[in-house]
Amino acid sequence: MAKKISVAAKAELSEWARGFALLSDPTRLGVLKLLGAGPRNVTALCDGLGLKQPTVSHHLGLLRMGRLVVGTRQGKSVVYNSDKKNLKELVSAIGTILPSK
Repeated sequence: MAKKISVAAKAELSEWARGFALLSDPTRLGVLKLLGAGPRNVTALCDGLGLKQPTVSHHLGLLRMGRLVVGTRQGKSVVYNSDKKNLKELVSAIGTILPSK
């Protein structure tokens, strides 16, 4: 007989789903790819992605709310970096849902 999923496990699944939804957009993946090479400000991200500032800022905001990106104020600008801990948790989540064979 199949084992039921607990309330805590359902909450965890919801959190994973939100994280995976954030990764379903090519622009957000591009932001994360650039940040994987090191911290960047919005201007550097715009240049790297070939996109305008409002578009990049919108996606950064979504990634920040999803705790996949952190921003640190440096003078008048904000420098962004990927939140490696939360990204690693999403990667390990994939491992837990893959079949063992």
